[in-house]
Amino acid sequence: MKALVLGRGKSGKAARTLLEADGASVDFADGYDLVVASPGMRVMSELEYGVRKLMERGVKMIAVTGSKGKSSVVKIVADALGAVPCGNYGMPVSEVGDCEWAVVEVSSFQLETTNLPPDAFEAAAILNLQEDHMDRHGSVAAYHALKRRLLSFAKTAFDCEAPPTGLLRGSYFDNPVLRANGFIAAALMQTAGLGDEAIAAAFAAFEPLPHRFQTVGEFGGGRCVDDSKATSVAALAAGGTMCGDSPVRLIAGGRAKGDDPKYALPVLTSRVKKVYLIGECAGVFSSAWSGSVELELCETLDRAVADAFGDSAAGETILLSPGAARFDQFADFGERGEVFAELVKKEGQNK
Repeated sequence: MKALVLGRGKSGKAARTLLEADGASVDFADGYDLVVASPGMRVMSELEYGVRKLMERGVKMIAVTGSKGKSSVVKIVADALGAVPCGNYGMPVSEVGDCEWAVVEVSSFQLETTNLPPDAFEAAAILNLQEDHMDRHGSVAAYHALKRRLLSFAKTAFDCEAPPTGLLRGSYFDNPVLRANGFIAAALMQTAGLGDEAIAAAFAAFEPLPHRFQTVGEFGGGRCVDDSKATSVAALAAGGTMCGDSPVRLIAGGRAKGDDPKYALPVLTSRVKKVYLIGECAGVFSSAWSGSVELELCETLDRAVADAFGDSAAGETILLSPGAARFDQFADFGERGEVFAELVKKEGQNK
């Protein structure tokens, strides 16, 4: 077999290694904005190729997709099962070695070119469906339809809801924003055969991932929160909600993904004292939010943090919840969050 792998990222390199192990001759291509395939060429995602190989080896799999909270649900389910987390979180599926269980985070991008049998996953779940990746998929309907394709590849499916349970009480998931995701995580663990005691222990022991509403500094009774993983307007709104009654000074902006900034207006008008705008989409966000909340065009993250500290008072929250992609100024959301934490440390010493 002769194969062409598009992209030299982690998943592309993992696919090449697995293909070569199967005896394929592999070429690489990279740096293209658009790939046009003729009808005679079969196109398959790295996700599909890796999952099919794991099926051949008898590995049991659970799959998770959704607009917000995928990685946290994958992590807690994988921790509870002693499973390998893979896909968009963890290692590429094609890198997974010998194991009993794998828990796969699945993106809408991967689902564009994925076709699997209806028993590929023991269970699959859509956590939630919001507006995201309009720049890629063109419409909310197309984006949601891609997400829902995952359910047809699983023996048991959870579509945005699962039965309520008290097993997550007191955990990271026990709040109005994340509770529904926690219910689905519990249902996935139950489907995999875990009992209530093991599930409750998993919630109690869960350590949140970095850059997901993570407190990175405190000042005079206030705090600074890194929610750099909030790359959609809907995620930005959720981050504002999680601040509770604390007045918020919000740092937002980056590269727009095509979702509607006005979705965040209810949170902005009820909880946010001022927005400090950065990045390419600062003008877009400003136009959508002008007149509803106080705005400042800061352009860069360092200026936004400095100005937010200068304006802040005791009891307030300085929140980095960009509501946009990071590619205009940072390599990834992790770098953006790390830079924010460094700037917070610097400003905190001067406050």
